Amino acid sequence: MTDKRTASMIRVDQAGEYGATRIYAGQLAVMGDRHPMAREIAHMAEQEERHRKFFDDMVAKRGVRPTALQPFWNVAGFALGAVTAAMGPRAAMACTAAVETEIDRHYSDQLDELGDSDPELSAAVADFRAEELEHKEAAMKAGAESAPGYPVLSLAIRAGCRAAIALSKRI
Repeated sequence: MTDKRTASMIRVDQAGEYGATRIYAGQLAVMGDRHPMAREIAHMAEQEERHRKFFDDMVAKRGVRPTALQPFWNVAGFALGAVTAAMGPRAAMACTAAVETEIDRHYSDQLDELGDSDPELSAAVADFRAEELEHKEAAMKAGAESAPGYPVLSLAIRAGCRAAIALSKRI
């Protein structure tokens, strides 16, 4: 059995990776596979799916209660991806950059808190954090900052991510 603090980390990380898969699913549903950004988005989605599967396994193996908000994250993630993709490829990349900014902070805080108390979880979080930073870098190179209304869009998405993190830790 996992202690409460670590269970909360696993719960929120599983929820976050699930939400990321739904964001990319929404983006790909709108953009289709012929858009030039589709290959990059599909690659990011594959990595997020691998992250989600790891946390799904951790939830089962360690007896962690998943978030009760998963049905909401399913719809909200897909909707966020679809809406930003409908705004255009730069807005889709602005979404990725905003989400990954918050996930970088979240994973960095978790690594500081974990120290060397849970090597399996720490190693996965460090690995996934590196990939999330690659996603952010790719989004920035693809013109995220030139999306219409970028400052407002980024702030809103980042605030939503912080709220999702806070809620999924507990609910």
